[in-house]
Formats: sequence, C-alpha cells, structure tokens
Amino acid sequence: MSTRRGGWICLFGFSLFLGFAQQSGPTRQPASAASVQPDSANHRIGLDVVVTDKSGRPLPGLQQEDFTLLDNKLPQKIVSFQAAGGAATADPPVEVILLVDAVNISFSKVTYAREEIKKFLLRNGGELPLPVSVAYLSDSGMTMDEASRDGNALIAGIDKNKNALRTVGNAQGFYGASDRQQLSIRGLGQLVEYGTARPGRKLVVWISPGWPLLTGPGVELSSKDQQGLFKNIVAVSDGLRRARITLYHIDPLGMEDAGGLRTSYYMAFLKGVRTAKQVELADLSLQVLAVQSGGRVLNSSNDVAGEIATCIADASAFYVLSFDGVAGDGPNEYHALAVKIDKPGLTARTRSGYYAQPEPAH
Repeated sequence: MSTRRGGWICLFGFSLFLGFAQQSGPTRQPASAASVQPDSANHRIGLDVVVTDKSGRPLPGLQQEDFTLLDNKLPQKIVSFQAAGGAATADPPVEVILLVDAVNISFSKVTYAREEIKKFLLRNGGELPLPVSVAYLSDSGMTMDEASRDGNALIAGIDKNKNALRTVGNAQGFYGASDRQQLSIRGLGQLVEYGTARPGRKLVVWISPGWPLLTGPGVELSSKDQQGLFKNIVAVSDGLRRARITLYHIDPLGMEDAGGLRTSYYMAFLKGVRTAKQVELADLSLQVLAVQSGGRVLNSSNDVAGEIATCIADASAFYVLSFDGVAGDGPNEYHALAVKIDKPGLTARTRSGYYAQPEPAH
C-alpha cells in the first residue's frame, strides 16, 4: 500500500462500480447513448479555467498570452482560447445543478440543505443569472427538476419533492455504507450521462458530508479489485471532462464537522492515480473528484447558501482553452495538467489531469 495514505486501507471491492457507463440519466431526461469510456485515440482536449485573485474572486480580462499550459510539466501549445465574460452571455449559458444528497445525510440535514438552497434561490428576488436545476439523490435513484432562472418556481418544485425523498438508513453498518457508496457513484454516472448529452459547461454543487470511504486498518484490496477500480477511476475522470462538469462539494454539517477527519483526510488522495497498484477507494471520494475536476471543497461553515453562491461565482468569469492531447505509451496513461498565469498574485484552477491513450494501430 502506498505511504501517501497514512496507513488507511480500503475495505471495499471494486464490483459496486462496474456498470458506471450503463446507468440511466436523471428521470427528467431519457438515457443518452453517449459513452463515458476512455477515448481510444488522441483528441483535442478542452479545459474550463477559473483564474482568481488573492481574495479568491474570479478575474476577467486576461489574454491568451497570459496563460501557460503544462502537460506532465511540459509546455503545450494552446490551440484555441475564449474568455467567457459572464455566465449569462456564454453560448450556451453555464448550467448549474444543485444536488440534495438524501443518501448520505440524515433527514434533519436534508431539510436544512433544502432550506439553505431556498435561501440562495431567493436572492435578488428569485431572479437567477443563469439556468439552475435542483436534483435529488435518494435510495430510489436520481431525479431532477427542469432548469429555470426563476428561483420562486424552483422553490415550488423543492416543496413538491420534499415528501418524495427517502434516505438510506445510517445504522446499517458496513453493508449500509456499501449501499450508500454504490448509490452515490451511480448518481454521479447519471449526471455524467446527462451532461454528455448537453452542450456547454455545467457546475454541479453536491451538498453532502461526502460518501462513505469504508476504510480501516488491516484489510488490503486484492489485485483484481485494484484493476477494476482503476478502470472506473479512468472512466469517471474522462466522463466528467467530456461532459464539461465541474464538481463542487459543500458539507451541510458545517461546524459539526469542523476539525474532523473527513474535512481533511481527502487531501492525501488528490494526486492523480497512475497505476492500479496505487488505487484505494478514497481515490473515488466526492471531495477528491471535486478538486480534480477544477471545483472546490467547502466545509466547516453553516452558511450553505453563501457557499453555493461562492461556487456559482466561478461562472462569472472563466476561460476556455484547448490543446492537442499527447499520445500515451500504453492505455490509460495519466497526464498531470497545470495552468500558470504570467501575472503575480493570480491562481488558475482547472482539471488536474487526463488519461491518454496510445495511437490506434494502422
């Protein structure tokens, strides 16, 4: 086991993740035929990049020459560049999905999350600058309301759906945690399929303490488990990128979770997985996927409405870059990505990597 994990070892096999690409989309949308499997050849890769100043505010007005794109630390040519001046003017506009996770939190916290979403939607009298959907993950699957810029209409939908949410019992031990983990990954697969079938950028704000990590001392993943889990990590990474989904995690437990292991443990897994031998279940945790997609992890605050606004601010100014992916020497070769800005005090946030494939045989 890799030392970066600090001695924590997975208890959970890979089999619950099989079929990620075959899950149907949210019930408002028919299932798409779009695959989320890794591409079989090199292709042009697009990146949504948010540049923030020292205060964390997204910064508009930069030019292509301000950006340097690194693939495995080597500069790459930026073949296209677009500055998106605002979410409302993007074509198509940025879409926001606020996800209420009724699988991984108690009923009382589901109610609290709904009320905080309502509070956010009522800002500016309910007039939203971009389309927003509210999605619900429960033990009966994923559902999603129609996107709207009318916050009051979305609130009516939340009130209509509140009695339909059922939660998976939290006192079911290991098997209950396994069920919740499976439902969470399946829900993510549905969002990827939905996003792949629609153009434009999507910000998915997942309100949850996180998914069960099912870790503990003394138990190792088998080689077969690691191979299967690695294939799913590749599929999830590739699917989120091609669907143009940036994932955000907000912990509704707020100060109840402050200082707990869950708020920091994920940081040991942020570096991309290069081989199956490195794999552990936490590599597919919600927090890790959020950071790797270019999003954020927000916890230890009771102001969920304010944190939602912080996430959506990323759509107010961002940049779309593309470059030609490098061929892999073998299948699923991990490439780390970084974007540097040629101005002091600025930070760029985007996807942290991709999995390259070899050139097809001729």
